[in-house]
Amino acid sequence: MTHKKLFEIGGYIAAAILIAFGLGSIAMSYNGRNEVRADVKREYIVGTADMTPAAIAAEAKQAKLPAEVMGQIPTCDVAGKTINSGARAKCFASYMRIHTFESTGGKTYSQMGRYLTKDGKDTNDATLAAVDPKTQRPVENSARNLWVTETALTNALNTSFFAEQVAMFGLVVGVAFLLAGIGFAILAFTAFRWLPARELEAAKAPVGVPQPV
Repeated sequence: MTHKKLFEIGGYIAAAILIAFGLGSIAMSYNGRNEVRADVKREYIVGTADMTPAAIAAEAKQAKLPAEVMGQIPTCDVAGKTINSGARAKCFASYMRIHTFESTGGKTYSQMGRYLTKDGKDTNDATLAAVDPKTQRPVENSARNLWVTETALTNALNTSFFAEQVAMFGLVVGVAFLLAGIGFAILAFTAFRWLPARELEAAKAPVGVPQPV
């Protein structure tokens, strides 16, 4: 077998491998995207009526949230919409964050004390905390616990968005592999079959006779 033949076969093998990788990547990405959307949809989450930029901004202003939090007002809209995709899940999570800020007075988890004093202020000093008459233990800051719950839920929603984006990236890569494989196959055929055939025809043609293009 000549070197030319080996190169031609190698080109076809490379093309086949790229096409196989491309098709595999496309299939896996499509399945991954569908699985993410199915997992989000089965939670039956629906955006509340205030999940529009204008409505949440009015709420945040009424709650007198700091300017830093006001700058985090979402620009997406999921009011009354079923959360069935990664993008909508991320949008819903951003509204949950503002809702939590409204409950905590604009404070994050690390900015709040673990306990509440008798006058309702937060503190990390157990000796200054109000005592629960039933348990005889310091009263925990419920707003701080709410933040923990919110963080867990929003992280899950944001993870679904990230997973969907990874699936879309895999889809793009799969298409690129597929096109590259087809290109390799065309290149191998052109270089080792079509062009040599044209050159052979040109060599056999009588001198002075124009060749068809």
